[in-house]
Amino acid sequence: MDVKSAFLNGIIQEEVYVKQPPGFENFSRPNDVYRLKKALYGLKQAPRAWYDRLSSFLLQNGFTRGKVDTTLFVFEKGQDCLLVQIYVDDIIFGATNESLCKKFSKLMQGKFEMSMMGELNFFLGLQIKQCQEGIYISQSKYTKELLKKFGIEGGRTVSTPMATNVKIDKDEKGKSVDESKYRGMIGSLLYLTASRSDILRAVCLCARFQSNPKESHMSAVKRIFRYLKGTIQYGLFYPKNENFSLKGYSDSDYAGNIDDRKSTSGSCQFLGDCLVSWFSKKQNCVSLSTAEAEYISAPFCCTQLLWMKQTLADYKCSFESVPIFCDNISAINIAQNPVHHNRTKHIEIRHHFLRDYVSKRKIEISFVQSQDQLADIFTKPLSSETFASIRARLGIMHIE
Repeated sequence: MDVKSAFLNGIIQEEVYVKQPPGFENFSRPNDVYRLKKALYGLKQAPRAWYDRLSSFLLQNGFTRGKVDTTLFVFEKGQDCLLVQIYVDDIIFGATNESLCKKFSKLMQGKFEMSMMGELNFFLGLQIKQCQEGIYISQSKYTKELLKKFGIEGGRTVSTPMATNVKIDKDEKGKSVDESKYRGMIGSLLYLTASRSDILRAVCLCARFQSNPKESHMSAVKRIFRYLKGTIQYGLFYPKNENFSLKGYSDSDYAGNIDDRKSTSGSCQFLGDCLVSWFSKKQNCVSLSTAEAEYISAPFCCTQLLWMKQTLADYKCSFESVPIFCDNISAINIAQNPVHHNRTKHIEIRHHFLRDYVSKRKIEISFVQSQDQLADIFTKPLSSETFASIRARLGIMHIE
């Protein structure tokens, strides 16, 4: 559903004056100004005014607003519910009963000038395909446009976005390349990671050298494009099931950065069998051991799970203890041990909040074998077989 001239519907609560617009001048009083009652495009108050009017209208009609995500509105009727998500002038909605969708559509069209876009199949560059088995999300059209834009339509393809035997550093003696083109390629790839989590680690690594890119860095970026060329039709698959268990995987690559020897944290979060969140980030401090690197990485996963736990409460989903899977026993012992040993007192206090939530039994940190650590794909380059295996378990597959 798309709202026509959305910002013109907002009611201005403060005094705002504009000069007489061309074609509407009062020649007898040319120095007069108009006081606005409603918002105009270009006003900084316009988005807020539109949201206030829309939210007030929905609340008056029996909707409840999300406590964490204030752009989410929920309407309940018996055992059925209607979910409405607002994104500026676009409204996405769905219900457990089709009659609720029809009533909502009629309600909105009676108040605002709107157009129904039908079933959701394209949104913010994401291609969405709904079927009986589940939902596919991809950016294959966007990927094809990138390959054409940067002239990488021809040539061979590769099976992984980054080679295992290549270590990327600042390469200060290397030959410089066009900064604007390099940054354009990185920016385009970062947007693609919205559905292609398999390239996140490689893109984030290459993004560290945008200030002074060299030929070695450009070669690494072009390899990512060659990988995408062979996997254009890949995307995320969200299977239809009733498993709504929340869990996370946390991992780190100890001292993986050659330049400053900082580690890379990576994690992913699942709702049932569906991958819903992921990240890869270089740690702010240098870790003195593998256990410390893993222990610092786990709180990043913990904070995301806690936020998701609160957000899912708006969808009437509650969780007692949420598991985090880690493949380092020493890091697990540090998180579970309430005593601050001498070996861990140098770790910043902000990382110890994980221990607090473990003791409160809101977070459960568990051991997982390295071959089952799905967050590996976000921290280090992997062999073709391992990469393909984890990619499939993340739900990234070929979409027809």
